[in-house]
Amino acid sequence: MQSNQGESVHTANRWRAILAAGLSAVGVAAGVFLVEGPGVPFASGTSSSAIPAPTVDEPSSGGPKSETAVLAGGCFWGVQGVFQHVKGVSAAQSGYAGGDAATANYDTVSTETTGHAESVRITYDPSQVTYGQLLRVFFGAVQDPTELNYQGPDVGPSYRSVIFTQNDSQQKIANAYIAQLNQAGAFPAPIVTTVTPGANFYPAEAYHQDYLSLHPNNAYIVANDLPKLGALRADFPELYRD
Repeated sequence: MQSNQGESVHTANRWRAILAAGLSAVGVAAGVFLVEGPGVPFASGTSSSAIPAPTVDEPSSGGPKSETAVLAGGCFWGVQGVFQHVKGVSAAQSGYAGGDAATANYDTVSTETTGHAESVRITYDPSQVTYGQLLRVFFGAVQDPTELNYQGPDVGPSYRSVIFTQNDSQQKIANAYIAQLNQAGAFPAPIVTTVTPGANFYPAEAYHQDYLSLHPNNAYIVANDLPKLGALRADFPELYRD
């Protein structure tokens, strides 16, 4: 499928044509304003700058030089786009996790009946960025973890917030961090992010890959994803890279 055909399907399924029409006159200017402003607030009212560092984390030395994390937090365009700018991340790929291989395609996943979540597989070097630091970016810049089965304008279980852990260490770190954030009252509502071990990951179609970097002026990207990239730059400067 060509990229413009994929974009058309994506827009129709997510009401993006309506959003694009509403933002056609001011979308780009608003997006620039949001990106430049520090501490971009979530829909929940929490600023990413309020997210504490994890107290339980993996060691930054003595382990493998390459590890994998799989995270789901709404539309994978923005999730991938943010993690592509995190120091120590060598690759970020959009895809589907939580369902079967036979139905791991966009048209079927969009029926919201397959059990998949739009996800991103992140390859990283823990000597440069640890798993806990990736989770801090995930909670602090990528998504609102208090939104159950939706993120912003995207509604349905395929947009749910999930940490798909790859091993026991990741599961321990993820569970401890969620408990830490809830105890600290980092968000005004309980975190609904789930921790799911062992799910397979299936790469998404080519037209979904690198969408933010290839289409930075797309109205959906301007309104929903560039502010996330701005939050990464403003609130986690030690982890941000161009």
